[in-house]
Amino acid sequence: MTEQYDMVVVGAGTSGCYAAATVAREGYDVVVVERKTEKEAGHIACGDALKGADAFPEAIPKEKIQPAFTNTDVDHGRFEIPKEDTVLEIPVPGELAVIDRWEYGRRIISGAKDAGATFHYDTVVQDVTQDDDGHVTGVRAIHEGDVVEYESELLIDAAGALSLLQDKTDFSDATFDTNVTYSQFCSAYREVLHVEEPVEWDDALVFKPTDRAAGYLWYFPRTSTEINAGLGFQMNEEPMKLVEDLKRDLRNRPEFKGATVEDKLGAALPTRRPYDSAVAPGFIAVGDAAGHVNPTTGGGIAGAAYAGKYAGEQAIEAFESGDVSEQNLWRYNQRVMDHFGARYAGLDIYNIFTTAVEVDDLMGMLGALPTEKLSEALYSGSANIGWKLKLQTAIDARDHWRLIYDLYKTKKLADDIIDHYDHYPTDPRGLPSWQEVRDDLMDDVYEATDAAPKY
Repeated sequence: MTEQYDMVVVGAGTSGCYAAATVAREGYDVVVVERKTEKEAGHIACGDALKGADAFPEAIPKEKIQPAFTNTDVDHGRFEIPKEDTVLEIPVPGELAVIDRWEYGRRIISGAKDAGATFHYDTVVQDVTQDDDGHVTGVRAIHEGDVVEYESELLIDAAGALSLLQDKTDFSDATFDTNVTYSQFCSAYREVLHVEEPVEWDDALVFKPTDRAAGYLWYFPRTSTEINAGLGFQMNEEPMKLVEDLKRDLRNRPEFKGATVEDKLGAALPTRRPYDSAVAPGFIAVGDAAGHVNPTTGGGIAGAAYAGKYAGEQAIEAFESGDVSEQNLWRYNQRVMDHFGARYAGLDIYNIFTTAVEVDDLMGMLGALPTEKLSEALYSGSANIGWKLKLQTAIDARDHWRLIYDLYKTKKLADDIIDHYDHYPTDPRGLPSWQEVRDDLMDDVYEATDAAPKY
């Protein structure tokens, strides 16, 4: 069986639904191919914290998804450092919501359907089709035992972390970023718990370090009695026993005594810089499939929504001009880098820094730093620190001066990376020279942090 569409989207997550809705609203024929059943679609492992809830793309109206926002009173993070007997209260800038991710997933699917997109559930993609020139022409999938060929002018890869589509596509004549390995990703597991008594910290996101610096536990309150509890670790570290480690911590927290588990799920997610290029002839990758996740927090919903919007708008422009070449899709890369890509690339430098530091040293240093500047760095990729604050920090962190100095060098390098991303090329022909300069900066990062190369 062969089906033809203007655009095929693989994956019914945030980026896929927003891309589909953006294009379908303009009257184009769009299908979203989803491997899960209609009942399970939208059920995705997530921390449920949505940063930037006040500014979402308009393709799916905010009022459509707002009922999934179960807690909009969170305004800060609580960073627990048990070995320092310290709890850092870190302000969170902008609007933050904790959501019911499955309900949110159902609502964005409904929003994309309202915009005119078609959904094919229980359909598993097996291969990507390309013509002799390397132009992507669609996918081959299995539905209820039958082979279905989907032909399209443009394929949107919204298939998530370590996407199968990228394994099946020949990018040898494209700029598409193939410098991708499992060690640039995080493995995570979460449970949704119900407790009888309201927790005291229902206005905060709670973070706690794991035994290794490259991981953390989280407790995010959907409501005062429904908590998303989870943990994750960088895949360049020795594997953690995620379920056992989470259970151990839960048993030591009195607020979870007698808690019942309502849902459990695990996943992988990128904790790396955005792909240098996420386009190829007839192909755009979005969301987790393109590294569109804050590499320090793992937050990716808002970035995925905007990546879907930008991909959809670039698709419309390509359809109108009859040209879905890499050159004509390039503007999508530019918009991603301009909006959040540069910031995420800067945050990735701090992520690299933490992999080379002992967890006890790192926690001791964090406990001595000004929390408002931690918040600024955590979300913007950098922070401005005046000389008075530098002096006070030096006094408070006198036991960690060497590490503070290493962090200061890392901050300067992160700023250099962000500045370089501000000069992202306007044309695919400029990418190699841009990458060469960026890679030289990354060599400086590895030398300063003594971290193993990540890319």
